[in-house]
Amino acid sequence: QVQLAESGGGSVQPGGSTRLSCKIDGNTYSYWTMAWFRQAPGKEREGVAYIDTYGTARYEDAVAGRFTISQDYAESALYLQMNSLKPEDTGMYYCALATFAGMLDTQALATYSYKFWGQGTQVTVSS
Repeated sequence: QVQLAESGGGSVQPGGSTRLSCKIDGNTYSYWTMAWFRQAPGKEREGVAYIDTYGTARYEDAVAGRFTISQDYAESALYLQMNSLKPEDTGMYYCALATFAGMLDTQALATYSYKFWGQGTQVTVSS
């Protein structure tokens, strides 16, 4: 059984940076896709970025050029480096794992593609 646990986040000023981490336990799948999602109050959960075992990494338009997703296989961890943060980046951030790779971007940034989820970590961007 895969278990995911996010950490990092907190309160950040506009223009600032932070890095989210996701510890991955129990992943025995040969191919997978991992993603970061976020959910603002009163809004649906949306995909922010994903990376898969083929090395494909993509970003939602609003964060492209500001966020970077990466994996550390040795540490069994997923990261999201978030720079030039804006108030609209505020929300609960979740990491998720899908048990296959090679999805189209729209699939890879959709919640229905993911079987395993973490509990989330809050990011608040405010002055």
